[in-house]
Amino acid sequence: MQIERRPLLAAALALVAAPASAQVAPRGVQPINLPVAAQQGAAPGFAPLPATDALLRLVDRLLRLEEDGLDPRHYGIPDSALAASDPASYRTGLHAASAAALSDLLLGRVRDMPGRPDLRRDHSALDVQAWLTELATTPDPAALIDRAALRPQGAAALKAELARQRQIAATPFSPIPGETTIDPGMVDPLRVPLLRARIAVEDPVLAAAPDAGALYDPVLEEAVRRWQGDNGLQVDGRVGRITIGLLNRPLTARVDQLRVALDMRRAAAPPPAERRVEVNVPDYRLQVMEGDREILSMAVIVGRPDRATPMMAVRLTALQFNPPWGVPERNAREDLLPRFRRDPQAMMERGFRVFTVVGGERMEIDPRTIDWSSINGRRFPYFVRQDAGDSSALGRLKFIMPNNEDIFLHDTPDRHLFRRPDRAFSSGCIRLAEPNQLMAVLLENTPGWNLPRAERALASRSTSVISLGRSLPVRLHYNTVMVEAGGRVRIRPDIYRLDAAYARAMATAPRPLVAGLARQVAR
Repeated sequence: MQIERRPLLAAALALVAAPASAQVAPRGVQPINLPVAAQQGAAPGFAPLPATDALLRLVDRLLRLEEDGLDPRHYGIPDSALAASDPASYRTGLHAASAAALSDLLLGRVRDMPGRPDLRRDHSALDVQAWLTELATTPDPAALIDRAALRPQGAAALKAELARQRQIAATPFSPIPGETTIDPGMVDPLRVPLLRARIAVEDPVLAAAPDAGALYDPVLEEAVRRWQGDNGLQVDGRVGRITIGLLNRPLTARVDQLRVALDMRRAAAPPPAERRVEVNVPDYRLQVMEGDREILSMAVIVGRPDRATPMMAVRLTALQFNPPWGVPERNAREDLLPRFRRDPQAMMERGFRVFTVVGGERMEIDPRTIDWSSINGRRFPYFVRQDAGDSSALGRLKFIMPNNEDIFLHDTPDRHLFRRPDRAFSSGCIRLAEPNQLMAVLLENTPGWNLPRAERALASRSTSVISLGRSLPVRLHYNTVMVEAGGRVRIRPDIYRLDAAYARAMATAPRPLVAGLARQVAR
């Protein structure tokens, strides 16, 4: 929204900007000046609001908080008509709105998000009172708000992308029906024109190209490939169920992702100086970092949406060679039961063993003797373990980081899955593309161990565990928006809907600061 700089508003703001002694307050209203921080214990002084032009810029800037991902309606910006009818109340309301907006720009609209231990903020590093004092004394408060809005890392690039996505989201489109794949070269008089129109909303090259009508032509295929690459999908030009699902999602979803990305970066704590493991779950990427320096990076597989990897901050303490897998009850019930029903012999050949408890003792049962068809999917009465081996779900390495969710990092025999750009396939744990490289980094500070000795331990096929000489912090975090070199913004799908939940929290976050500041100013 832009403020209309009508002469009437300018005249009203001129009245508000005038010194208190020069104001003619409405009957029953005392003129109020904005307080300045007390100096050396002296009584607070008073400073007039800035001149009319600066006030116009301030009101205009508050009404443009959308460009920062904030909603101007949350800040109680006083109506311009109040400037003429009640200058004192207008001054109080305008300062309170400005202070609340400044506070959110500095500290984040959402100060605390339950279930998100991955969010690292350091509010103590910001002297918010100094900013509020400057707001009360500066001749150009709009410039101060601009400065606060650009504090987060990558804020300029994120704001530019937010403006672009808002413009895209304003363009209506019709959903693409059906889930069957649309292949290059196909003729589909219903879905191909809808696909072309949808991609053209964000692809100016396609929008300017000749319309091939119902034919899925090479120009449209190239545009689809660009779109798939930008959205972290398999770049093959085939428009299947996953691509159609993302194309049909509301365009406002990416607007919200950018708003969340800006807010999460506000008051973000600086990265720890010590060596650490960072796993960005929706980006399917693990990094070993030391300060700002990247030591190692690799692709990972994370939990699928119905078995989401939990966000957490823990420490990696031990390494297990040739680990067996104690299958969780849910995995046994939902994943293994159908396979036991089909072919229990094949399950035995893959190293799966079945146990029951008799007289308080665990006893092994031959899975070929069990009537698997009589077992329902609601309760699994056995314990299942998979022995270490080439076909083990955990591969040859398990990285132990104690936590209540039984989440760990591990190797995997399913190497082909790392070729896919979308890699949410696990039951919650993190599968590593290059587990041996992570092992080598961890052994650097483990006395008596080096890479050759570890490789011998792996080759022995015996299960063993070593404690690391120095545990490493591990953070499983959720960041769908990355600012890359040159300011390019890359947006990953919100696979667990955590950005959507954060956006809802931004809409409902209480702000007692507004009322508190209004009372403070009025005293």
